[in-house]
Amino acid sequence: MRIGIVGAGMAGLACAEALSRRNYAVQLFDKGRGPGGRMSTRRVSTALGEASFDHGAPAFTARDPAFRQRLDAWIASGMAAAWPAAGPTAYVGVPSMGTPIRHMAAGQAVRFATRVLQIEAANPGWRFVLEQGDAVEVDFAVVATPAEQASALLDPIAPAFAAQAAAARSVPCWTVMLAFAEKLSASADWLQGNESDTVGLAARNSAKPGRTGPEAWVLQATASWSSAHLEADQDWVANELTAAFADRIGAALPTPVARAAHRWRYANPVAVGPGIIYDAHRQLGICGDWLLGPGVEAAWMSGTSLAARIAG
Repeated sequence: MRIGIVGAGMAGLACAEALSRRNYAVQLFDKGRGPGGRMSTRRVSTALGEASFDHGAPAFTARDPAFRQRLDAWIASGMAAAWPAAGPTAYVGVPSMGTPIRHMAAGQAVRFATRVLQIEAANPGWRFVLEQGDAVEVDFAVVATPAEQASALLDPIAPAFAAQAAAARSVPCWTVMLAFAEKLSASADWLQGNESDTVGLAARNSAKPGRTGPEAWVLQATASWSSAHLEADQDWVANELTAAFADRIGAALPTPVARAAHRWRYANPVAVGPGIIYDAHRQLGICGDWLLGPGVEAAWMSGTSLAARIAG
């Protein structure tokens, strides 16, 4: 069976891994230039060396036994490690957050920089119409994208599933990255705020296992603040979050050697389903953290669960 997966994030790659182990022919398509998504790392050159920022997911949990087993393999290979500063069940990729997912992608047939414009019914199966002008036919179609993108793809072929995806709107997140020539006097490497605050999370990225380079911090605004200022100017956002961070640690900040802001429009989904959507008759499946709960672990669980249903 030829299986086509739209989206090469954690959910899509977890689904592909599980299917490949069962000898299915899997092809993934992703509009990005490489794997990562919210497991991405931003690297910035400075006079003090390269600063790195895990500007999407700052850490991930591992509570599910099956995901913990997968994580143990990453740890044994040096691709992940515990980071107790973020909590007793918190882990990070090493030397960057995207290391595990890049390893997953390397073992799969992925067409990056390839946007699937439309999914059409074929006889049998499905046809993926690509932005490059060509099309690929598959027997089974999997949509493993954020809910907003899944809704648009599914609407012409599965309106009920599209409506379910449309109900799972994600909340945005403004992120600011700061690098300094000296270590800040913050009381901890992981500072969490309240929803009424401007900065919901501040993480000392340079304190994570395997990191090198200058003092680096990632600041994530709260969902309410990000929503209220979604279309704001990047420099203004960087100024506001930097000032709020200084207030939080109670000290004036030195001039950063690097500063950048990034807007995640679809940062944290509000889960609306049982983990997957599966239609055996039409050979169609949907997976993603928006069907289970936000986070790397939930995305992996959803993709793996869908693969088990397809194989079953």
